[in-house]
This record gives sequence, C-alpha cells and structure tokens, in this order.
Amino acid sequence: MTASDEVGIGPVRARERFMLGEPVEGGVRSMILNSWQRCQSMGISPDGSELPYRPDIDLDGRLVRAARPVLDRLASRFAGSRMNVALTDGDGAVLQRRFGEASMVRQLPAVQSVPGFVFAEQYGGTNGIGLALTERRLIQVSGAEHFAERGQSNACTAIPVRDPLSGRIEGVLCFAYPPAYADPQMEDLIRKAATAIERRLLAQSSARERTLLRAYLDSRRRAQTDQPAGDGCLVGMDELSRSGLDRHDQILLEQMATDLISSARRTAVEVTLSQGRQVTLLSRPVASPSGVEGFVIEAILHGDSLPQLVAPDQAGRPVGRPAPATTTAVPPLRHPGGGASDRRAEVPSAPGRGAATRLLLVGEPGVGQYAVAARRRLELLSEASTRIGTTLNVTRTAWELAEMAVPRLADYVTIDLPETVLRGEEPTDPSSELHRTVVHGIRTDCPFYPVGERVDLSPTTPHRRCLASGQAVLEPDLSRAAGWISQDPEAAERLLANDVHSLITVPLLARGVVLGIAGFYRARNPAPYGDDDRSLAQELATRAAICIDNARRYTREHAMVLALQHSLLPRSLPEQSAIEVAHRYLPAESGVRGDWFDVIPLSGARVALVVGDVVGRGLHAAATMGRLRTAVHNFAELDLAPDELLTHLDNLVGRLDRDEDGAEPATGNDGIIGASCLYAVYDPTSQRCTLARAGHPPPVVVHPDGTVILPDLPAGPPLGLGGLPFETAELHLPEGSQLVLYSDGLLDDHRRDPDAALDRLRTALAHPNRSPEDTCGTVVEAVVPEHPADDVTLLVARTHALDPGRIATWDLPADPARVGDIRAAAARRLSDWGLDEVAFVAELLLSELVTNAIRYGIEPIQVRLIHDRALICEVSDGSSTAPHLRHAATTDEGGRGLFLVAQLTQAWGTRYTARGKVIWAECALESSDGVPDLFESHFFENQFADIPEIE
Repeated sequence: MTASDEVGIGPVRARERFMLGEPVEGGVRSMILNSWQRCQSMGISPDGSELPYRPDIDLDGRLVRAARPVLDRLASRFAGSRMNVALTDGDGAVLQRRFGEASMVRQLPAVQSVPGFVFAEQYGGTNGIGLALTERRLIQVSGAEHFAERGQSNACTAIPVRDPLSGRIEGVLCFAYPPAYADPQMEDLIRKAATAIERRLLAQSSARERTLLRAYLDSRRRAQTDQPAGDGCLVGMDELSRSGLDRHDQILLEQMATDLISSARRTAVEVTLSQGRQVTLLSRPVASPSGVEGFVIEAILHGDSLPQLVAPDQAGRPVGRPAPATTTAVPPLRHPGGGASDRRAEVPSAPGRGAATRLLLVGEPGVGQYAVAARRRLELLSEASTRIGTTLNVTRTAWELAEMAVPRLADYVTIDLPETVLRGEEPTDPSSELHRTVVHGIRTDCPFYPVGERVDLSPTTPHRRCLASGQAVLEPDLSRAAGWISQDPEAAERLLANDVHSLITVPLLARGVVLGIAGFYRARNPAPYGDDDRSLAQELATRAAICIDNARRYTREHAMVLALQHSLLPRSLPEQSAIEVAHRYLPAESGVRGDWFDVIPLSGARVALVVGDVVGRGLHAAATMGRLRTAVHNFAELDLAPDELLTHLDNLVGRLDRDEDGAEPATGNDGIIGASCLYAVYDPTSQRCTLARAGHPPPVVVHPDGTVILPDLPAGPPLGLGGLPFETAELHLPEGSQLVLYSDGLLDDHRRDPDAALDRLRTALAHPNRSPEDTCGTVVEAVVPEHPADDVTLLVARTHALDPGRIATWDLPADPARVGDIRAAAARRLSDWGLDEVAFVAELLLSELVTNAIRYGIEPIQVRLIHDRALICEVSDGSSTAPHLRHAATTDEGGRGLFLVAQLTQAWGTRYTARGKVIWAECALESSDGVPDLFESHFFENQFADIPEIE
C-alpha cells in the first residue's frame, strides 16, 4: 500500500491539487513531489514543454557498442509487446531505442521513437530518465506521477549505467510500457541488463590493456633480435613472490606501480622492501598500432640471483636510471568497480643476455588514476576514523568533519545543526530549527550563510531532499539545480560567481535520528562530483554523525550532572565577619567530578572552611559529593573539632562504600573508591586556625607582607579507609593573612610537572594587600590549565581579627550570689557598646545560662560576651554534661529555662572543649517586641522565682 492509498487519494488527485497550489503531502511519494516542485520552479509547462533535440550524438560510442547486444536481447524478449527500451547518455539524450512491436516506431511521435531527444528533468519534467539522473538510482514513474501530460498514459522504469572503473554515470537504461504491464520482476530484469552493459564496458578496458601488452612484447622482441621468440622468461608478481617477497612487499610494489602508471611519465624509482631489500621500478610508455597509449612498469630486484638488467625502451635503446627515490608502504587497493588495475603475463624474454626483467603492470594512465583515487578515498576514511570525534564537543566534532573533507573531498563544507543538538537534546524537527554551525573551506570570503545564522530550507533544495530520503543527494551541476537556486537566487548567483559548481548534501544520521545536514561543495576542482564522491561523503558523514551523537549525549549528561553539582554547591556564601572569601569552581572538560567547597559559620564568631574531592566522575560522583557536603554541615553543626569531624566523615564514607558494594548490579554504580577533604576552623577572637586533612592537598598561607608558606600539616589517610587517626595543626594567622584552599585539579595535570605548577602558584600568590577576588583571578590565569582534565576548586579567605574591645570576659566562682554581679557588669558593657536595646534580653540569657552552670556544672566558670553581627553570650564550665531542651508541664517548678533561651535567641547550642563545654546563644542586635509579654507570663515568673537577683 502506498502513502496515497492511505490518505484516500491517488497521484491524479494529488497532481490536480498540486497544480492548484494546494498541499499534497502524503498524497504522493516525496521523491515525486520534490520533482514536481523543482519542475514548477524551473517554469516547465506540463502541457507544452518541448524537448531539445541533439543531432550530434555519438551513435557508435563505447556505451552504444557495449549496450547494443544487450538491447537486442531485450528487444527479442519483449517481442510482440508495447515495450519501449531506450538507452541515453549521461545528459539524458537518447542514443538507442528498441521496440517490442516494430510498428511502434511509426505510431509513436518522434520524441518517443527517434534518438537525439533529451529527457533530462530540466527539459522534460518528472520522467524516468530525468529522475534516474537526478536521484542517481533505479526509479519507477507511473501515470500521473509524470509532470508532463504527454507521459501520463505510460509507466517507466529507469536505472543509471555506470563505468565500472570510474563509477561515473555513462547513461540511463529505461523501460517504457503501459501501466498494465507493471510487474515486480521488471526491477530485477533492468538491473541485470544494466549490469551486463557495465561488464561489457569493463571488457572494453581490458581489451585496450591487452592491446598495450601485445605492443610492449612486440617492442621487446624487436629490441632483442638476436634471441628467438619464445625463449627466456619475462615474469610477473608470482615469480617475484618465489624470489622471497612476502605479501606486504607484493602489495607495496603493486601500489607503487599503479601510482607510476597514473603519473603518465617515464621514470625510475627505488623502493625499500622488508629486510632492507631494494627494488627498482622502471616506468616507460608504450603505444599500440591502433593508437592505444599506456605505460608498462618493470622491476629489477637488487640482490637477486639474476643480474640486473637495464631495461630497453621501445626502440631498443637502454633507459638510464635517474637518481633513486625512496617510498613507504600504503594500504591495499581495489578498483571501485571491481575491475583490476593491472594485467600481468608471463612472456618470452631473451636468455643468454645474463639478465631477466620482471613485468609488473601495464595499463592506461586514466585507469591508474581511478585506482589511485580509490586508494586515497580509503586512506581518507581510515584517517577520519582517528581524527573525527577526538573530543566530546558537538561543535568541535562537526569542525573535525569539515577539516577532514577540505581539500581532499570538498573545497567548502557547511554543517547545519539544530540548537537542540548543540544543547545535547534530540531534535524534534531538524528541518525547521537548523542553524549554520560550520563554514570551512579553501577561502574564508566565499558567501555562504555565516555561522550562527538560522537556515530555513525550501522543500525543493537538495538539503531537504536528503532529510526526506535519509540518503546523500548529489547535484553535479549547480547552475542547473533549480531547487537549489530557488532557495536564495542571489546567494546562489554569488556562489556560482565564486566557481562553486557541484554539491553533495548528506544527512547526519545516527540511531535513526537526523542530527543535521552536511554540505560538500566543489569549486577549485573543475570535475563535478560523481557517485564515488557521494558514497565517500555519505561514509564520512555517517562516521561523523555517530561521533556527533556521542558528543550530543555526553553534552546532555554533562549538563545534567553539572546542573546537579551546581545545585549542590553553595549558591551564595553566608554573611560573617571572620573572613573575606572569594572562590572559583571550574568543571573538567571531559566530565564532572565530585569536588566541592563550603564556608560554614560556627558559634563564637568562628567560621569553617571546607574543600573536598570525591574520586570518580559523572552523576554518581556529583550525588556522592552532595551527600558528603550535607554530612559536613551536620557534623559542623555539632561544633566538632576538625580531626573529630573527619573521623565521623570517614566512617560515613566507609558505610556508603559498603552500601554501594552490596547494591544490585543493575544500578550501574561503580562504588565509592574514596574521597579527600580539608577542614579548617578560624577564630577571629584569637586569630588561630585549626586544620586537619584527609588525603587532600595542604593549604597555602600568604602573610600580609606577601610571604608564601606551605604549613606542615599532617596528611591523614583518604576518607573511607577507616581505622586510621587524623591529626590537627594550629596556625596563627595575623590579620590580613590569606588562607588558600584548593583541590588537586589545580596542580595535577598529566601534561605538566606538579612541582612547576606549585611554583607558579607560589609566584601568583606572593603579592601583599590583594583582595581574595583578585587573588582568585590571578591564580586561575597563571596556574589553571587551558583545558582542565579535572575539576578545579579554589577557595581564598583573607582573615579579619575581632577588636579586643568588642569582647568581654568574666571569671566567676560557683556562687549563685554572683549572678547579679554578672548581669550588672554585662549591662554596663552593653551600654558602652551602644546596645542598650538588647540589654534586657542579654541579662535574661546570662541569668539562665550562669545559673545552670553554677547548679549543674563545675569550675572553672567563665562568661564571655562578643559584639559581632549578633550579640554572642557564652558561658563555659568544666563539666561535659549538656543541657537539653524539654517541654515542662504546668505543674513543674522548673525546666523552662532553655525554652526561654530558645525563644529569645536566633540560635543556641553547646560545644565541647578540652576542659569542658560552652553553652552559647546569639541574639539579634535589635530589640524584640515580644520580650515584655514573655516576661509577664506565668511560667516565666515560675522559672526565675527562686533566683534572688530577679525581683
């Protein structure tokens, strides 16, 4: 069932709608519709188009001679039928006709019975001959599918006839018949007939080379008149193989001989074989009495048991050997049409002269040129397999295709891709969202659409036709390509004026998905593209499309992982006063890793700096990084020391690793090999920094005067090994110092020495009084490789010191009577700081915290107030027992103190020290309107009823 059957209309109705300008998509085959559109754009009249007549056709050329017996057999087979068999040349001009009924030649109009009329599409509209030349493949056209009305009573099947050696279309074989004659076997019959003609064309080439061989042998006999014919031995490659040449050497000699024939010049070349053996190849011309001209290649094997022979020329005179030339091996070669490029024979030579010559090849230069071109196509494909797809970047891969094709296949290459492909997505409608992605050629000023411009294609263009068919489309002569010209006549005129004359468009097809279009244009080479070129372009584009699809899918996955990673990294750094921070995160080009960084405010105006790295890459590494970053936040919330925090993190990584090992294989996870981390805590009140690291690069410290120091920080094992301790180190960082944390991607790169990279880092950091942002920029420019192979994380923190005048500290004994003194002293200090508005809340907090320390803790007891972005109240004692927030019943006399603390503060908590614990609370610097109501509540009065200082 055809597409027209599915929609309920046939070609007749579809053609009527088309002529009225109505849409007919689906009512007729796309190939026929494209042809109609081209005919309409060329101004062909369906009812009055006149075919040109060429009286100068060659009725006895090589194509006619090869086809004549085949046409006679077809005429005999179709005897008595209404079959009309036509043979045309490569331009669509009819050369021969055969009829099933002899009377048809008198009944049919001249255009259908007399040789010489041209049926190319630009003259005759949609027909079998013209469409076979346009589509360059077997074509069937029936009834109303013909554009011209005169052909609508017939059906036809046509197929191109190619030269087996060159692959060039020499003509078209066409069967025309009434539609009732249509038979599925018609395609098989016309294919066999075209193949028979092509074999006879090849046989003609073989006969010419046999003529050359006879002429060569005759010249040798004439040159060696003192020896009877038939004696001696002139041997070919088989004899050379018996002389010790292996298959590699034989292939090398064949290829060199083919090159020499194609060069069409008298010369001598020395070829180096395996094991250091030398062979001299002699090339000299030969001509037959009938005028066939060619070249013969003879070989002299150095070190052979036979003496060397100076080969005579056709007149019998010795040919001198020029300076030797050395060559290297090239890949094996076969002719595109399946024919051999050489003809070998064993013929008589002249014994008694003390020498023997080895004849390798004899042939015409044109045949050798076809062979060389075929080998170069193979070499191009072989090279393309290594040079296309070197990166996982869509645009770069498209450029690599263009760079491979210019200039060996094309003079200009354009590649159009949808924006969705460039983003890593699959295209939904590639014909409507194409953008020019690549323009590359022998010149930069040729007027193609520029890169980045949207490309809207009309249905008649070769580009749209290749999208519709999924196959390469060849336009050998752009000056006659009406569909291409109609897309943009002005642009077409400019290209033709720049000698662009031939085009191959190829869909970039991978996994059944069209990713874009590649256009190969020829300008400098005057020869138009042929089918061999189209096959080569198709093969190149197919290989490139697979690489582009891999890059596209990688781009999509990379974007997804990068988006996940960015969502897991800090979107903004928290506000704090201890340090001034700048950071950089540069993802690796070849895949997202698990690097992360963080800045975490801690109690007591302190701040934690974290840089970590998960081993591995991709989605799994990013997800694991997110889990570890969350865990670090949770552990930091407990105010753990750096070594204790890393110990907890190490246990977590070990559990995650064991969970991954026990996961189902279908999950696709590779498990966590390990991770590294550097955790630092800076205290602006003491200007001390405590650090610990787990398999991570050490930090760099830059003092205010620009001195760069690498502190001696114990390395510690990577996370996940378990059972090994972590050590801490403490540094004094004067105000204005810079603490530089980074991941190993900053220094480690397989293309450079890590020590040299570390020296560059030191040099980049050795500048005083520079902001962290400027430091980050300088380090990235000086140290980060242009194409990082690993994620690069950089965190630069410039330290600030808290003014001692904004810190108040009191030591007190475990005496409840001293609570009032502390409240009074705190009120005075708050007044000095201008914080009278928060004095009431601060007194309440201190009353509760100091009372708890006196009741439940042990000495020494200390109270500290810190005036920072918030007012921080700290009470420390020597006990490790921590208070817990609970809900007191209405009948309970106590238990509401921490509830009040939680209500009156922004945050509160406990941190443990080597001497006990610290209970801390932060309250905003502005007053709270809810405090008076809270003070008047019943449970508030009960909570503080037993404290004598509160009346």
